Amino acid sequence: MEHDNKEATLETLQDIRSIMDRSARFLSLSGWSGIWAGVVALVGSYIAYGWMQQPDYKYMRASLSDGSLSYFDPFVFRIILLALSVFIIAFIGGYYFTYKKAKSQGLKLWNGASRQMLMQLFFPLLAGGIFTMFFIYYGSGIFVAPACLVFYGLALVGASKYTLSDIRYLGMLEVALGCFNLFFPGHGLYFWAAGFGLLHILYGAIMWNKYDK
Repeated sequence: MEHDNKEATLETLQDIRSIMDRSARFLSLSGWSGIWAGVVALVGSYIAYGWMQQPDYKYMRASLSDGSLSYFDPFVFRIILLALSVFIIAFIGGYYFTYKKAKSQGLKLWNGASRQMLMQLFFPLLAGGIFTMFFIYYGSGIFVAPACLVFYGLALVGASKYTLSDIRYLGMLEVALGCFNLFFPGHGLYFWAAGFGLLHILYGAIMWNKYDK
């Protein structure tokens, strides 16, 4: 009888812990969100690569020596618009898949945990955006891809406290990839595609298999 009471108490404590964990963490992130973001990033990288094959393409690395590339260069403006488009499309798709999962779980999409998660994401991404814009403005475009990867990775590591802890490992890989990119200047697009494209698809597939399937 005493053994049964201990088991019942243990199950009750586990239930309470589960409820507290759900209230403190946003657990409705869908693996499909990562897959979608990765596919969109690869498509954007493919478009940018096509632009770079055009005869009038000026590679950002040249600006380090002659300052010919500026924030207002038409090619840079097109790249910035492309990057913003990729972000918006990836965000819309991620929101859709996450909303769909939250609805199927009977959970609210907007709660204290999701607000905390977004706050943890917002400040590193804002700082990263400012850094990258000034890199472009001062003609140091080769540092844009590494900065994007590092700041995005740091944002994920911070946000992992309020959502699926697995995101921490994705963030660490993004930071490592961004730092590694510093040793290969002029190949930022490939690292960008690997970090925002392939890693997202891999992460999304793992998360789908682990939590959604």
